Amino acid sequence: MKDKRVLYVSSEVLPYLPETEMSSMSFEAARKAHHKGVQTRIFMPRYGVINERRYQLHEVIRLSGMNLIVNDMDMPLIIKVASIPKERMQVYFIDNEEYFKRKATFKDENSELFTDNDERAIFFAKGVIETVKKLNWAPDIIHVHGWMASLLPLYLKEYYKDDPLFADSKIVTSLYSSDFEGALNSSLIDKVKFDNISDDKAEILKVPNHLNIMKSAIANSDGVIKASEDLSNELSEFITAQNMPSLEFLSEDTFADAYLDFYTNEVLN
Repeated sequence: MKDKRVLYVSSEVLPYLPETEMSSMSFEAARKAHHKGVQTRIFMPRYGVINERRYQLHEVIRLSGMNLIVNDMDMPLIIKVASIPKERMQVYFIDNEEYFKRKATFKDENSELFTDNDERAIFFAKGVIETVKKLNWAPDIIHVHGWMASLLPLYLKEYYKDDPLFADSKIVTSLYSSDFEGALNSSLIDKVKFDNISDDKAEILKVPNHLNIMKSAIANSDGVIKASEDLSNELSEFITAQNMPSLEFLSEDTFADAYLDFYTNEVLN
């Protein structure tokens, strides 16, 4: 894997958000690959709870400025960047005043999911892809973590399917036991279809709960990793039914080489 390019796209990354299984594994996967000579880039949303001064985020003017269309609305894309201390690794933050300025991640003060989380996920997916295009950085592997990033496989396989930059890119999705109760906005399927996503691909999002959103990510990936020990039976059965490369759960002490071997021997071959 030395000199290969791996793009890590995550809902949560240490040290910018509190430590969870996902934020820790997203960071460690990228860090350990970086130390093995892999070229890495990390993308995450720029939630309003992230302290820009403490982590020295700054806007990249040459990457910002484009508008992304979400459900027929023009939404300005702002790109910020920071370096993880001591690691010499850059993290790119997808930002927009409407979607990410609020001082919270996924839920309001009443612990209710934000009603526009569906649009935030679409914006994040498109924002990552458009920024990578501007960087002209063709990844060999795109490794997705978390439901906020989980529309990216669908958009790469459908909306951006003819983009030559990603012609040889393979998608790996890590699956975690952390989820949310209820569902995202029921109009998600219509917003996805607005982007000419086929009816067949969009149908699974008719009920946009956590399970179905992750099923969409799996169905549009080239390999999956069980990043939590206790995944639901339904999710595990869905993975088996896809007949695709999958990697069983490994502890944080042992996963690093296994991930790189999985990329090389199972996904890229």
